Amino acid sequence: MTATETNAARFDPIELEILWQSLISTVNEQARALQRAAFSPIVREAGDLANAVFDRRGRMVAQAVTGTPGHINSLAIGAASMLEEFPVETLQPGDILITNDPYKTAGQLLDVTVLVPAWRNGRVIALFGSTIHHTDVGGYGIGAGGRDVFEEGLWIPICRLMRGENGASVRNDDVWRFILSNVRQPDHMAGDLHAQMASGEVGAQRLATLCDSHGLDDIEELADEIIERSEAATRETIRALPAGDYDASAVLDLADGSRVDICCRLTVDAEAGEIIVDYAGTSEASRWGINVVKNYTHAYTTFTVRSVLSPDIPNNHGSLGPIKVEAPEGSIVNAVPPQPGTARHVVGMFLPNALLKALAQVRPEQAMAEGSGAVWTMQVNGSHPDGSPFITAMFTYAGGVGARASKPGLDACSYPTGVSAVPIEVVEASAPIRFHQKALRADSGGKGAQPGGRGQVIEFSVATDQSWQLNAVTSRLEEPPQGVFGGEPGDPGAFLVNGDAVKTQERITLSSDDVVRLELPGGGGYGEPQPT
Repeated sequence: MTATETNAARFDPIELEILWQSLISTVNEQARALQRAAFSPIVREAGDLANAVFDRRGRMVAQAVTGTPGHINSLAIGAASMLEEFPVETLQPGDILITNDPYKTAGQLLDVTVLVPAWRNGRVIALFGSTIHHTDVGGYGIGAGGRDVFEEGLWIPICRLMRGENGASVRNDDVWRFILSNVRQPDHMAGDLHAQMASGEVGAQRLATLCDSHGLDDIEELADEIIERSEAATRETIRALPAGDYDASAVLDLADGSRVDICCRLTVDAEAGEIIVDYAGTSEASRWGINVVKNYTHAYTTFTVRSVLSPDIPNNHGSLGPIKVEAPEGSIVNAVPPQPGTARHVVGMFLPNALLKALAQVRPEQAMAEGSGAVWTMQVNGSHPDGSPFITAMFTYAGGVGARASKPGLDACSYPTGVSAVPIEVVEASAPIRFHQKALRADSGGKGAQPGGRGQVIEFSVATDQSWQLNAVTSRLEEPPQGVFGGEPGDPGAFLVNGDAVKTQERITLSSDDVVRLELPGGGGYGEPQPT
């Protein structure tokens, strides 16, 4: 009898569906607890986070609905790396693991991952992981100007944040002191870490209730069933595709005038039920902190492929497995230490623009024109009149999404990430930032049988008598999002201070009279425009 047949005998279809929905409810409650308790507005308001449950082997079984692909699919790999250093057999009740190692998790030091074990009958039965964007980890901040990863902030190796002693969880004081001594706002950092730990405990408690209700000693057989079914369904979807190689590319330009070429070859191995995406030919690593680690490249690659081919199949270890990613080491999509990567989302979120062109050759009915790509991120540093410092959490804005065969592109929507815009009222409450305008950018979407989505216009200044600093990460200022199948391109973006274009990726120093204007790109159109 095969493993699947054994599991099928253990879980009848109705019970399996109940268990699956209960597991999803568990990780969703974990995510809600994290958002409610988080200090950072980018987590609390924008949902820049990921939550998931893993089995004893470090395989992601289920993810929360809330979250971003870059975080969740990187967490799927990162948790396994953490367990390589701290195998479950070595953990004690009360142990909690932490890291922000960018090359093993989500690619930037600001993204901190916490792993909370769930115990039952004296053994670990699962682990609840979370990755969130912290306001500050020291160093350069959320910008592309860091010269190497060490300049970008504090590197937290995989270690115990909390230690188990006599069944209780106590602070690993040396680790806490190192972390809180290297950040500008230690109360925010501590608050967000406690929110991550508390959300993991919520997940563990709910999982204990689930096991009690269904008489389970652990979730190993349930994990096998879910993962095997997800993998089989994904491979079946791929086997229905035309086999072959499909090439595509896209060009990303930056504020300093430099260009990034993304090249990809999508290979459909219909016999094996696998897809290989190879980024050979893509630009070399950048001097700017926009380099992407392979985990993050894998995250947005698998998300894009699955969103076109099999969006209804659960996202877990099984459904991610048949999608393989290859990238030249040291390139901009496979960064190695100490290449900087705090603004890795600029390239990571742009990858789908190339990959969707390759997928359009396989599934033209699911094709989508190019969109603006990465969200534009802003972070403001300065001082209050009494000299005390302020630092805003990252706030983000999105341009237009490319049009599809049957629908126009979405306006000011952050595809392919799942992060929302932090409300301007929340940003203004966190720092003396004053918004003058926030509106859709008229006629910025490309024309077509279906028009591209519109970008937006934002203007703001800072109410301070002293100079202040802006970390701004923008893109697509010259090369517009391209249309598809005859659709016209959308408008490129503009990053202006007092009406003058900014031509650098570095942090800039401004005064109280300066006004920042952001004009985000529009999405490309789909199909030939209809005559008027």
